[in-house]
Amino acid sequence: METQKRLIFLILFGLTLPVFLNACGTHAQEPLANHELILATTTSTQDSGLLDVLVPMFQEQTGYLVQTVAVGTGAALKMAEDGNADVLLVHAPASEKALMDAGFGKDRMLVMHNDFVIVGPMDDPAEIMGDLVAADAFGRIATTAATFISRGDDSGTHKKELSIWNNTTSDPNGDKPVWYFESGQGMGATLTIASEKAAYTLTDRATFLANQANLDLAILVEGDAVLLNVYHVITVNPDTWPESNYEGALAFAEFMTSPDTQALIKEFGVEEFGQPLFFPDADKTDADLGLD
Repeated sequence: METQKRLIFLILFGLTLPVFLNACGTHAQEPLANHELILATTTSTQDSGLLDVLVPMFQEQTGYLVQTVAVGTGAALKMAEDGNADVLLVHAPASEKALMDAGFGKDRMLVMHNDFVIVGPMDDPAEIMGDLVAADAFGRIATTAATFISRGDDSGTHKKELSIWNNTTSDPNGDKPVWYFESGQGMGATLTIASEKAAYTLTDRATFLANQANLDLAILVEGDAVLLNVYHVITVNPDTWPESNYEGALAFAEFMTSPDTQALIKEFGVEEFGQPLFFPDADKTDADLGLD
């Protein structure tokens, strides 16, 4: 029953026919778990271009074939709960801990961080530029009824946005005001919509920099401690989901936290943007980053 459910998921996400045949045990020398690895990750790691570099390296070094499913963190965590992923790369620490406590995750390792920033139109109608307190900036956006684009997709970015609104006197997620829109899409698409509508949005810095050339937006608020954006790699618990490829998941987790990969993460984006898009953290603990 677990295998059938997993196959249905693979087909719905448009993964290849050879994957389906391997899982069925036909026209394949070895079962799916030996070769195929389903990575559920955030759109930010995909949109930034980081996975375009790291996944081929991992495949070449290990022989695994990675099927990457880039969704919001909430959807990625749900994939783990339903046994539809082998390994996660996500950025919502509180939700990740809940997943681990519920027994759906086995190993959770700190990988890297960057930060969230508030971006908006150059003329900045809400006058938030330079504000060091994200909640104050959100409050002024609400007061001036300036257009704001939310991802609205239960992603790590959306969760962070909601936590910031909770520290204001506004609650646009209750009775939706006319200035508040939900894209229901990934970070890259949401930035494009914000640019087209001359609107504000919350984004991870990496995805913004990777798409900046095509956007009419500027970073207006940065540096608040609440804007820290931390990524962990999580293996799906094989005790809960025996069909999961735990060996492959652990290999990917160890690859992401290895010294060579961490060195690559440190340099990713420097040549093109003059600054790294992510900062490696495998040698740190959650407490070092103020998460405990």
